Parts: sequence; C-alpha cells; structure tokens
Amino acid sequence: MTTGPLRPLTTGELLDRTFALYREHFGLFFGITALPHLFSFALGLFANPLRIYLGLNFLGWVWLGALISVLVGAVAHAATVMAVSEIYLDRTTGVIDAYSKVQFNIVGVILLSLLVAMGAGLGAFFFVVPGILLALKWSLVVPVAVLEDQGIIDSMSRSASLTKGYRWRVFVIWILFFALSLSMTLLFQWPVQIATASAITHHARYLFPWLNAASTLLKFISACLAGPLATIAFSLLYYDLRVRKEAFDLQYMMDALDSMASSSAQPSSVLT
Repeated sequence: MTTGPLRPLTTGELLDRTFALYREHFGLFFGITALPHLFSFALGLFANPLRIYLGLNFLGWVWLGALISVLVGAVAHAATVMAVSEIYLDRTTGVIDAYSKVQFNIVGVILLSLLVAMGAGLGAFFFVVPGILLALKWSLVVPVAVLEDQGIIDSMSRSASLTKGYRWRVFVIWILFFALSLSMTLLFQWPVQIATASAITHHARYLFPWLNAASTLLKFISACLAGPLATIAFSLLYYDLRVRKEAFDLQYMMDALDSMASSSAQPSSVLT
C-alpha cells in the first residue's frame, strides 16, 4: 500500500503522507487538475472579447469568473478525491479512470460546492467567525458525496459529524495550504506584474495581450501545481476520521478477508 497501513494519523503524519502521495503521483494529480482548468485557461486568454460579446461590465465579469472557478474546482476536486481513495486503498487508477468513476457525482458535487461556498461566504461576510466555522464543518462534503454517494444535505450533515471534535486539525490544514497556494500564486505572478508595470511606464501597450497570455498561463500552471494538495490532505483526513470514529481500518480488513475467502472458495464450488 502506497500510503502505509490504515491507522490513526497525527497531523504531522497526515501532512507528510499528503506530500508523499503528491510526489509519487505528481503526473496523475497534475493531469486531473489540468483537465477542467483548461476551460479557465481558454476563458482567460479571450477575456476581453468575451466580456464585450456577453455585454458584461468589469464587476459582472469578476462574478462570472468566480462562478467558473468554483465549478472548475468542484470537478477537479471530485476526481482528485476518487484518485486519492483508489491509491489509499491500494488500487490502480488514472486520470480518465478517476473522472469516469465520478461522472454521475459531478452535478451533485458542483451544486454542493456552490451551496457550501455561498453559505460559508455569506457567514464570513456578515459575521466572519460563523462563516469560518461553517467552512470547517463542511470541509469533507466532497469526499463524503463522492465516496459514500450521499446527497447534498446528507453530505453536509455527515461532514459536520465527522469533523466534530477535530475542527482544529481542519483549521490547521486550511491555513497551511491556503498560505502555500497564495505563496505559489504570488511567486508565479510577480514577474508578469513587474513586466506590466514596466510596459505601462514605457507606454508599451502593444505588449498587453502578450502579458495577459503569460499571466493566464502562469495562473493555470500554479493552479495545477497547488490545487491538488489541499484535496489530497482532506481526502486523507476523511479516512483518518473514519478510522478514529468508525474503526474503518477493521471494516476494511474484514471486507478484504471476506473477499479473499469467497474467491478461494469459488473454484471448489464450481468443481462440486
């Protein structure tokens, strides 16, 4: 098993396994994340003509971009959760295989992601702390929806139940990977921002389309590099909490033994 035996993990061990899994299967996770983000990449390349064609002002375009970001992120999130689960349970998987296994969950995951984003966002906008608490308790909604095939309300309730008593761990994971993602985005974007400032200073407006293309490409790369990490961590946290609260490790071991017993008994039953 790539990730080691099923057992409760400390926060440090969980983070260590997250990065180990990411390194060992980098191509898989990059490919899963890149596939839906190609849409965002194409949208960014043709942002100005599309905005004019759709008749949107700048604020309208920002809201549309935010919506598409949630949709794209939800699709990649669902497939990444499935890939992590397959690897964690010692099964083989690939980019197409991961997407094929979640194809019937995609719409539900998108609706769930939108609902969670709006609920936590409104809570944070009006009261800040309740919004953060909602985001923490609903952090496992996608793993629950994908791996347990739960509906929207049941996924939210199940996530709240699993994270209860362990939300400080969820908070630590969120802070760490938010800082990592922000740092990577800034690292990729500052060369373009410097070049853009220089172009403005020297009135070189003819460079703007090229700078926009470069900025869009670097955003795409940074999203594909940083995007899978938090999803991997929360997928592993999902299994960790199930092991702690539901003895999932014993359930999985018993299921494996039952499967081995049935497969070994099958030839004898055929002979008789």
